[in-house]
Amino acid sequence: MYSAAENAAAAAAAAERTAFRGAEKRYKLYKTLPHRPKSRKRTTTGTKPTDLSDVVDFKAVLDGFAGGRDLPPGILRFDCDGFDRPVFCIEDRPGFFFIPSALTIEEQCYWIRESLATFPQPPNRANLTAIYGPIYGLFNAAQNQKVLIETEDTDTLVDHELNGSKSSPHSQKFLFAETSDVHRVETCKSIAALALLKKLRWSTLGLQFDWSKRNYDVSLPHNKIPDALCTLARKMAVPALPFGEDFHPEAAIVNYFGPSDMLGGHLDDMELDWTRPIVSISLGCKAIFLLGGKTREDVPIAMFLRSGDIVLMAGEARECFHGCSLPWPLQSRMCDFG
Repeated sequence: MYSAAENAAAAAAAAERTAFRGAEKRYKLYKTLPHRPKSRKRTTTGTKPTDLSDVVDFKAVLDGFAGGRDLPPGILRFDCDGFDRPVFCIEDRPGFFFIPSALTIEEQCYWIRESLATFPQPPNRANLTAIYGPIYGLFNAAQNQKVLIETEDTDTLVDHELNGSKSSPHSQKFLFAETSDVHRVETCKSIAALALLKKLRWSTLGLQFDWSKRNYDVSLPHNKIPDALCTLARKMAVPALPFGEDFHPEAAIVNYFGPSDMLGGHLDDMELDWTRPIVSISLGCKAIFLLGGKTREDVPIAMFLRSGDIVLMAGEARECFHGCSLPWPLQSRMCDFG
């Protein structure tokens, strides 16, 4: 008989040996250019560029398709009546759709700004909420080089436009102040708004997701997903829907990634109806997306994700493990409860 701790350790060790984990390790912090040390001394481990020859590049697929070239083996063009963008799918991953360059540069810039300035605004919750409570105007505060402080003496420092209503108990405890004003109050905690912005890892729109319980908490206050984002999601979800059906998003999770972050292999299994698609919008720098199978033992397919690309996962694809290695983009995941 083994203890619970021993069983957990054995399970963790087994997970480290899976095909999916092997791919994560292979592509983690991938390097596309060879390292050139200043001296001729022997280079250290990790400076060799990662072999990306097996990574599917849908930008190249799109360019080749536009030029009349054949598609790579296993990649299919998906014809969708009334949809004005090229859509590709993978032969042995039914329900997975890739829409390269779905957004224009102007659209990407707009949604990047919304992701930073608007989406983390209360009542939307973020990873910072548990520590600091609702934070109003984080992006503007970072632009103006302000500092978040914890203090009871806020009369001279409150910026009503940045910090919102006084009705929130947290807004009385953590407020943004000018850097020059911080020394005027006794502060328990202080952190630069820019540093705080860099710590942002997720925010939720619409119905709020409780990460501690891994479910949607309908009792938490929330706003509807912005109309413009709903319109974009409905438009892009068409290839993954039966003809004539509409898409009604009720919740979204926005993931923010830094240069050393990654999103480990997982299933999006908290929604009630898996026949409805997930719409994933990528913004920012290039990443590698791993699409596995129904177990972690299935060898995942690696593909580049570029800013403006959109991925749809519906039906059987909802049962596939997936994740990002060296995920540099902001990535917005849109869910539909049907």
